Amino acid sequence: MILSELIALFELGELIRPWKLATFGVGLTLLILGAKLDIAPDWDYGVSIAMALTAYIAAPWVVRSLSRRRWWRLPACVILSWWGVDGCYALYWSLRNPEILDQLRSAQWPTSACLFLMCGLAWMHAGPLKYFLTREQHDLSLDT
Repeated sequence: MILSELIALFELGELIRPWKLATFGVGLTLLILGAKLDIAPDWDYGVSIAMALTAYIAAPWVVRSLSRRRWWRLPACVILSWWGVDGCYALYWSLRNPEILDQLRSAQWPTSACLFLMCGLAWMHAGPLKYFLTREQHDLSLDT
């Protein structure tokens, strides 16, 4: 019973939509490529995977909850956003190399916050891509 309630609350069925899985795969591939190219000292495989998974699961729910003004979810939105933007990063680097955490944490979180929000906006649509594109085309049309 509790599991089915959690699945319904977090709309976990949305995570298996093909268009969301495909865009997640592209994003994760880019993050792993960045880790492989060693662009920044804190760009690592582990933290890339942890932050990407957190964003994929939490960001759409957070953005959807806030856009629908479900204020009773605000504490959960704040905690999930913090975890996705800074919490898992801080935990990962505090265990792996605390010096990197001290050096780069203040520079990392604004970028991660923007990416978390962008992911939430991109994945907040609950439904098939076809409906999303049709609705967007209708919403953007100049005919009234």
